[in-house]
Amino acid sequence: MPAQPSLTLQRRINATPAKIYSAWTDPSQIVKWMHPGNADVIHVEMDVRVGGRFRIIMRAPDGEEHNVSGTFREVVRDEKLVYTWAYRSTPERESLVTLTLRRDGELTLLTLKHEQFFDEAARDNHETGWGQALDGLARQFA
Repeated sequence: MPAQPSLTLQRRINATPAKIYSAWTDPSQIVKWMHPGNADVIHVEMDVRVGGRFRIIMRAPDGEEHNVSGTFREVVRDEKLVYTWAYRSTPERESLVTLTLRRDGELTLLTLKHEQFFDEAARDNHETGWGQALDGLARQFA
């Protein structure tokens, strides 16, 4: 059986790992930077602990809503998050996100690995969306 598609993106961000971790896990901050495809985050729930769940609802410019949720599998404050990722419309297509934060001089190296995609099209769409979201996060700290 062929391996499922995955992607890895990195950004060097002008902030401490603690500030980036907070921006990633605090609903009031997520709405400021997460805008893939110019979507707006209209609802965020976060229970950041192993076994805790999250839910994010984004509204695209055309009005379509994207409802994604998952469960935290690993939580290491200011260093690492591992969580499942599935859209409400396709819960059988659950994938896995790993976010790591590592100090890199005055910056932080953020590495996002998203794996176990259903197909290459899903991976490609997420690569674009995550790239836009990470660019927004980097702008928050520019």
